[in-house]
Amino acid sequence: MIHIVDYDAGNQTSVKRALDHLGVGSIITSIPDDLDHAERIIFPGVGHAHSALETLHERGLDVALKSAAARGTPILGICVGCQILLSDSEETDQRCLDLIEGRCLRFKPEDAALKVPHMGWNELRVCSAHPVLRHLRTGDEVYFVHSYYPAPVDDTDVLAKCRYDVEFAAVIGRNNIVATQFHVEKSGPVGLKILDEFVKWDGNAC
Repeated sequence: MIHIVDYDAGNQTSVKRALDHLGVGSIITSIPDDLDHAERIIFPGVGHAHSALETLHERGLDVALKSAAARGTPILGICVGCQILLSDSEETDQRCLDLIEGRCLRFKPEDAALKVPHMGWNELRVCSAHPVLRHLRTGDEVYFVHSYYPAPVDDTDVLAKCRYDVEFAAVIGRNNIVATQFHVEKSGPVGLKILDEFVKWDGNAC
């Protein structure tokens, strides 16, 4: 059973619909104890990191997510869920979950034609092999809506990149955690394949 974390940050229902399409059982939960028994966890999100972190803290979900990560539970972060996995963010003065060392940065394009947020379909460049990205190929297009992007300290945590003014990390991962800055649930067949591989993944990155 897949547990989808509910912390008032949107798009949980669309993630569940994508899993339903794959025939995968899932529940949306805001109860920390549920995550203690989860086989796999999806940590989606849209909106603002500051309010998302506040809600996580109020519900005790931040502690539950850290505990799940320490136990080796496979975790998939999506969009804001990807950003919050890092150490901190330019969007908030709060410390993030610090499960992957790095910072979330805001786009600051010099080209006035490049609007923020970065919104729409864009190509990926695969940097590193990973079981969840088994079917991903350089040139595959996925769907983005974001003003901030993850910047891990360790380049080996970057699994795929994308370019929008700057080249940025579009998929990051460490140990039993993998996270996409793009919305897998809105990225058509490419996104569904990533979800399908995640639900089979044992958390071993090799």
